[in-house]
Amino acid sequence: MRSLKTKVASILLLLPIILLNAQGELKSVEGYSPKIGLMVYMLEDLKDRITQQVKDLNQSEIDFLYDADANSIGSLIMHLVSTESYYQTATLKGREWTEDELVRFGIAGELNEEVRNILKGKPIKHYLDLWDEIREKTLKELKTKDDDWFASNIEEGLNYHYIWYHVMEHSANHMGQIATIKNRLPK
Repeated sequence: MRSLKTKVASILLLLPIILLNAQGELKSVEGYSPKIGLMVYMLEDLKDRITQQVKDLNQSEIDFLYDADANSIGSLIMHLVSTESYYQTATLKGREWTEDELVRFGIAGELNEEVRNILKGKPIKHYLDLWDEIREKTLKELKTKDDDWFASNIEEGLNYHYIWYHVMEHSANHMGQIATIKNRLPK
């Protein structure tokens, strides 16, 4: 077993690397209750990071499929729009999608060959503008909620905090997929 002195020395050696690689700090966004504000910070951070990855891609890069079962970057961004819109409508508005919302935002709720074929030929701005639209509504609605609501159960064993954690981690998951697709783009 390593001695305490050795462990401390190891940590001190790694500290400059940890500090250099730090992304910042998690902090609650003003205008929201504290826990919701932290979630807003994480949602916005992920959206910004994904946007930076994709904002300058051309049409062939947005629609690129590296194999027959892959999803395009465009379809993944639309999937994030669909997911956030669904949970926004269900948890913040307390209802199901309208027919118009289903057609406009629900298209990529599930990713499959049919969806991949439909979501071709649209510029990245199309998907990012839809995401901006949905996010603006999410942020507006979250401002009307408090941490008691956030911690309250939708049903036994499932609360609003977990639902929005899922939206956040869903974005992180697809951010990794987008990075993989970008690494496989033809040179």
